[in-house]
Amino acid sequence: SVLRKQGLHDRAMAKYEEAHEMCRRLHGDDHESVAEVLGNMALVLKAQGKRAEAMAMEEKALDIKRRALGPDDDAVASSLLNLGSSYKEQGMFAEALARYEEGLGIVRRNHPERNVLEGRLLQRIGDVYFEQGKLEDALGMHKKAHRIFLKTLGPETPQAANALLGIGRVLSAQGKHEEAIETLEEALAVRRRVQGSEHEDVADTLVRLGICKERE
Repeated sequence: SVLRKQGLHDRAMAKYEEAHEMCRRLHGDDHESVAEVLGNMALVLKAQGKRAEAMAMEEKALDIKRRALGPDDDAVASSLLNLGSSYKEQGMFAEALARYEEGLGIVRRNHPERNVLEGRLLQRIGDVYFEQGKLEDALGMHKKAHRIFLKTLGPETPQAANALLGIGRVLSAQGKHEEAIETLEEALAVRRRVQGSEHEDVADTLVRLGICKERE
Protein backbone atom coordinates (compact mmCIF):
# COMPACT_ATOMS: atom_id res chain seq x y z
CA SER A 1 0.00 0.00 0.00
CA VAL A 2 0.95 3.68 -0.22
CA LEU A 3 1.27 3.90 3.54
CA ARG A 4 3.71 0.99 3.62
CA LYS A 5 5.81 2.37 0.75
CA GLN A 6 6.08 5.72 2.53
CA GLY A 7 7.55 3.95 5.52
CA LEU A 8 4.59 4.76 7.75
CA HIS A 9 4.72 1.26 9.16
CA ASP A 10 2.68 1.77 12.30
CA ARG A 11 -0.19 3.42 10.43
CA ALA A 12 -0.08 0.75 7.74
CA MET A 13 -0.16 -2.02 10.34
CA ALA A 14 -3.12 -0.40 12.10
CA LYS A 15 -5.05 -0.32 8.80
CA TYR A 16 -4.20 -3.96 8.07
CA GLU A 17 -5.21 -5.03 11.58
CA GLU A 18 -8.55 -3.29 11.08
CA ALA A 19 -8.98 -5.02 7.72
CA HIS A 20 -7.99 -8.35 9.30
CA GLU A 21 -10.70 -8.09 11.95
CA MET A 22 -13.29 -7.04 9.36
CA CYS A 23 -12.46 -9.98 7.07
CA ARG A 24 -12.66 -12.40 9.99
CA ARG A 25 -16.08 -11.04 11.00
CA LEU A 26 -17.41 -11.19 7.44
CA HIS A 27 -15.91 -14.45 6.26
CA GLY A 28 -14.55 -16.38 9.23
CA ASP A 29 -10.94 -17.26 10.05
CA ASP A 30 -10.33 -19.62 7.13
CA HIS A 31 -10.94 -17.33 4.18
CA GLU A 32 -8.59 -16.25 1.42
CA SER A 33 -9.11 -12.56 2.19
CA VAL A 34 -7.87 -13.11 5.76
CA ALA A 35 -4.73 -14.75 4.38
CA GLU A 36 -4.15 -11.86 1.96
CA VAL A 37 -4.31 -9.30 4.76
CA LEU A 38 -1.92 -11.39 6.86
CA GLY A 39 0.48 -11.42 3.91
CA ASN A 40 0.38 -7.62 3.77
CA MET A 41 0.97 -7.43 7.51
CA ALA A 42 4.01 -9.68 7.06
CA LEU A 43 5.42 -7.22 4.50
CA VAL A 44 5.15 -4.40 7.03
CA LEU A 45 6.87 -6.50 9.69
CA LYS A 46 9.68 -7.27 7.23
CA ALA A 47 10.11 -3.57 6.50
CA GLN A 48 10.40 -3.01 10.26
CA GLY A 49 13.10 -5.67 10.48
CA LYS A 50 10.85 -8.04 12.44
CA ARG A 51 11.66 -11.03 10.24
CA ALA A 52 10.76 -13.79 12.70
CA GLU A 53 7.30 -12.27 13.30
CA ALA A 54 6.85 -11.78 9.56
CA MET A 55 7.67 -15.43 8.83
CA ALA A 56 5.24 -16.62 11.49
CA MET A 57 2.53 -14.51 9.87
CA GLU A 58 3.42 -15.84 6.40
CA GLU A 59 3.17 -19.41 7.73
CA LYS A 60 -0.25 -18.61 9.17
CA ALA A 61 -1.41 -17.11 5.86
CA LEU A 62 -0.16 -20.20 4.03
CA ASP A 63 -2.08 -22.53 6.35
CA ILE A 64 -5.28 -20.53 5.80
CA LYS A 65 -4.86 -20.66 2.01
CA ARG A 66 -4.35 -24.41 2.14
CA ARG A 67 -7.59 -24.84 4.08
CA ALA A 68 -9.58 -22.27 2.10
CA LEU A 69 -8.41 -23.08 -1.42
CA GLY A 70 -6.96 -26.57 -1.22
CA PRO A 71 -3.29 -27.59 -1.10
CA ASP A 72 -2.80 -27.46 -4.87
CA ASP A 73 -4.02 -23.95 -5.61
CA ASP A 74 -1.73 -21.49 -7.39
CA ALA A 75 -2.22 -19.05 -4.50
CA VAL A 76 -0.64 -21.63 -2.20
CA ALA A 77 2.34 -21.87 -4.57
CA SER A 78 2.67 -18.07 -4.52
CA SER A 79 2.67 -18.08 -0.72
CA LEU A 80 5.32 -20.79 -0.72
CA LEU A 81 7.46 -18.63 -3.01
CA ASN A 82 7.16 -15.67 -0.62
CA LEU A 83 7.83 -17.81 2.43
CA GLY A 84 10.83 -19.42 0.76
CA SER A 85 12.24 -15.96 0.08
CA SER A 86 11.88 -15.07 3.76
CA TYR A 87 13.86 -18.17 4.73
CA LYS A 88 16.49 -17.37 2.10
CA GLU A 89 16.91 -13.83 3.41
CA GLN A 90 17.81 -15.32 6.79
CA GLY A 91 20.32 -17.74 5.27
CA MET A 92 18.06 -20.75 5.90
CA PHE A 93 18.69 -22.24 2.49
CA ALA A 94 17.41 -25.78 3.08
CA GLU A 95 14.10 -24.44 4.39
CA ALA A 96 13.85 -22.00 1.48
CA LEU A 97 14.55 -24.72 -1.06
CA ALA A 98 11.89 -27.00 0.45
CA ARG A 99 9.24 -24.27 0.07
CA TYR A 100 10.28 -23.40 -3.47
CA GLU A 101 10.26 -27.04 -4.54
CA GLU A 102 6.84 -27.63 -2.99
CA GLY A 103 5.51 -24.59 -4.85
CA LEU A 104 7.14 -25.77 -8.08
CA GLY A 105 5.44 -29.14 -7.77
CA ILE A 106 2.03 -27.47 -7.39
CA VAL A 107 2.54 -25.21 -10.41
CA ARG A 108 3.78 -28.03 -12.62
CA ARG A 109 0.78 -30.18 -11.74
CA ASN A 110 -1.59 -27.30 -12.49
CA HIS A 111 0.20 -25.99 -15.59
CA PRO A 112 2.06 -28.70 -17.51
CA GLU A 113 2.16 -26.29 -20.48
CA ARG A 114 4.47 -23.94 -18.47
CA ASN A 115 3.59 -20.91 -16.40
CA VAL A 116 5.17 -17.61 -15.29
CA LEU A 117 5.05 -18.67 -11.64
CA GLU A 118 7.09 -21.75 -12.53
CA GLY A 119 9.76 -19.45 -13.97
CA ARG A 120 9.82 -17.34 -10.82
CA LEU A 121 10.20 -20.42 -8.61
CA LEU A 122 13.01 -21.77 -10.79
CA GLN A 123 14.79 -18.43 -10.48
CA ARG A 124 14.54 -18.54 -6.70
CA ILE A 125 15.82 -22.12 -6.63
CA GLY A 126 18.70 -20.97 -8.82
CA ASP A 127 19.43 -18.18 -6.33
CA VAL A 128 19.61 -20.68 -3.47
CA TYR A 129 21.94 -22.95 -5.45
CA PHE A 130 24.11 -19.89 -6.16
CA GLU A 131 24.37 -19.10 -2.46
CA GLN A 132 25.27 -22.73 -1.78
CA GLY A 133 28.03 -22.60 -4.40
CA LYS A 134 26.24 -25.05 -6.72
CA LEU A 135 26.94 -22.89 -9.74
CA GLU A 136 26.18 -25.39 -12.50
CA ASP A 137 22.82 -26.22 -10.92
CA ALA A 138 22.11 -22.52 -10.46
CA LEU A 139 22.89 -21.84 -14.12
CA GLY A 140 20.52 -24.60 -15.21
CA MET A 141 17.67 -23.18 -13.15
CA HIS A 142 18.12 -19.64 -14.47
CA LYS A 143 18.31 -20.89 -18.06
CA LYS A 144 15.09 -22.88 -17.58
CA ALA A 145 13.41 -19.80 -16.11
CA HIS A 146 14.55 -17.72 -19.07
CA ARG A 147 13.11 -20.22 -21.54
CA ILE A 148 9.79 -20.22 -19.70
CA PHE A 149 9.60 -16.41 -19.70
CA LEU A 150 10.42 -16.33 -23.41
CA LYS A 151 7.58 -18.78 -24.07
CA THR A 152 4.97 -17.28 -21.75
CA LEU A 153 5.76 -13.55 -21.83
CA GLY A 154 8.14 -12.97 -24.73
CA PRO A 155 11.74 -11.69 -24.95
CA GLU A 156 10.95 -8.00 -24.47
CA THR A 157 9.86 -8.21 -20.84
CA PRO A 158 11.38 -7.34 -17.44
CA GLN A 159 11.07 -11.00 -16.43
CA ALA A 160 13.17 -12.19 -19.38
CA ALA A 161 15.76 -9.51 -18.63
CA ASN A 162 15.85 -10.52 -14.97
CA ALA A 163 16.45 -14.15 -15.91
CA LEU A 164 19.35 -13.05 -18.13
CA LEU A 165 20.74 -11.15 -15.17
CA GLY A 166 20.70 -14.34 -13.10
CA ILE A 167 22.47 -16.23 -15.88
CA GLY A 168 25.09 -13.50 -16.15
CA ARG A 169 25.75 -13.51 -12.42
CA VAL A 170 26.40 -17.25 -12.41
CA LEU A 171 28.63 -17.09 -15.49
CA SER A 172 30.67 -14.35 -13.83
CA ALA A 173 31.06 -16.44 -10.66
CA GLN A 174 32.26 -19.31 -12.85
CA GLY A 175 34.95 -17.07 -14.32
CA LYS A 176 33.26 -17.02 -17.73
CA HIS A 177 33.47 -13.24 -17.91
CA GLU A 178 33.13 -12.85 -21.67
CA GLU A 179 29.88 -14.87 -21.71
CA ALA A 180 28.69 -13.06 -18.60
CA ILE A 181 29.28 -9.62 -20.13
CA GLU A 182 27.48 -10.62 -23.32
CA THR A 183 24.50 -11.88 -21.32
CA LEU A 184 24.37 -8.82 -19.06
CA GLU A 185 24.57 -6.50 -22.07
CA GLU A 186 21.59 -8.32 -23.56
CA ALA A 187 19.69 -7.90 -20.27
CA LEU A 188 20.60 -4.21 -20.22
CA ALA A 189 19.38 -3.68 -23.78
CA VAL A 190 16.05 -5.34 -23.00
CA ARG A 191 15.57 -3.32 -19.83
CA ARG A 192 16.33 -0.05 -21.61
CA ARG A 193 13.79 -0.84 -24.34
CA VAL A 194 11.10 -2.07 -21.99
CA GLN A 195 11.58 0.02 -18.84
CA GLY A 196 13.35 3.14 -20.10
CA SER A 197 16.90 4.34 -19.52
CA GLU A 198 16.07 6.09 -16.22
CA HIS A 199 14.60 3.01 -14.51
CA GLU A 200 16.32 1.76 -11.36
CA ASP A 201 16.61 -1.74 -12.85
CA VAL A 202 18.69 -0.29 -15.67
CA ALA A 203 21.00 1.37 -13.14
CA ASP A 204 21.31 -1.92 -11.24
CA THR A 205 22.21 -3.78 -14.43
CA LEU A 206 24.84 -1.17 -15.30
CA VAL A 207 26.45 -1.66 -11.90
CA ARG A 208 26.52 -5.43 -12.31
CA LEU A 209 27.94 -5.08 -15.81
CA GLY A 210 30.65 -2.74 -14.54
CA ILE A 211 31.66 -5.16 -11.79
CA CYS A 212 31.81 -8.00 -14.31
CA LYS A 213 34.01 -5.98 -16.68
CA GLU A 214 36.40 -5.17 -13.83
CA ARG A 215 36.86 -8.89 -13.22
CA GLU A 216 37.47 -9.70 -16.87
